[in-house]
Amino acid sequence: MYDVVLLTLGSERDASGGACGSGGCGGTTTDACVPGADATADGRCDTPRVPVLACADALTARGARVETVTARSDAEIDEVLARFDGPSRPDGLTWPDPDSKTRLVVASASDAQLRAVVRRLVRRYAPPPSRRPDDLPGNRTVPDLPPIGVLPLDPARSTTHRDLAAQLGLPRDPAAVAAAVLDGTPRRLDLLRNDGGSVTLDGALLGAADDSGRPLHWRGRVEVDDAVLSNGDDPLLACAIGNAGGYARLDDVALLADPDPTDGLVEVAVAVPVVTRSALGRKRVRLEVRRARGRAVAVLPREGKVPFLDDGAEGELSRKRSWWTEPGAWAVWAG
Repeated sequence: MYDVVLLTLGSERDASGGACGSGGCGGTTTDACVPGADATADGRCDTPRVPVLACADALTARGARVETVTARSDAEIDEVLARFDGPSRPDGLTWPDPDSKTRLVVASASDAQLRAVVRRLVRRYAPPPSRRPDDLPGNRTVPDLPPIGVLPLDPARSTTHRDLAAQLGLPRDPAAVAAAVLDGTPRRLDLLRNDGGSVTLDGALLGAADDSGRPLHWRGRVEVDDAVLSNGDDPLLACAIGNAGGYARLDDVALLADPDPTDGLVEVAVAVPVVTRSALGRKRVRLEVRRARGRAVAVLPREGKVPFLDDGAEGELSRKRSWWTEPGAWAVWAG
């Protein structure tokens, strides 16, 4: 039978995978105490949430050996991920064990928390370019990462926010998650890496809004492989970079046509306001959406900083950033 690690990210980590203090923490929901549990003096709770306990019980009932871990730093995440290392290789690289009898479940309050774990997997197993091995696929910079069981901690996100688990049709009930981890098969998915050192599972949306929620204009060069969606002169309202479909719309406007996290491509769209005149000379503004698919995308802001959301984590782009596709690099346990 399997050893299963149920991993929760603690309240000292923010949504982007770093420490608190850079824009808020994403762990307050994750660390809500179960009924009757006592919080620590600073408001944290080291007792797992109810879905985590229910999933652990379901796994134990099936004969699995279960350990629940709350990680509050990258180092603590890395301690868990080290259990998935394979045997020593002649080239000295750290590589995942494809025959591991240990399975990982990430109890996630947000896509950003799930991304934080995948980011550490990439950091652990991606070889330096100078030591690229012959058994690494030519279209990848990382080996097949160990599959992850996803335990969503917020049931409402399946309908209100359409988190990645909902988009992929993954189980949300703790017992169903346990069954998928023990009896299911890995579903391999594309991963977006970027030259800022992070990863994207779902997508990113670049752009800003005023206090009333109206999109603000910004300018930037957007290239997808050899296709130029904007040369930097157009006023842009948004740029969507999609691996899955969570960032496919801007209000009522469809940005991404049909993003697919298994096709080996990134879909990109920019929204450009275009002024036209009616037969009576009246000005009208329509939204032009330009789309392209490819292996990589680069965005270069022309002026100032451009706010963005990347898998729900907030940031600002002030210089060129490139994303590229790693086909089938990561995987989830599917029922």
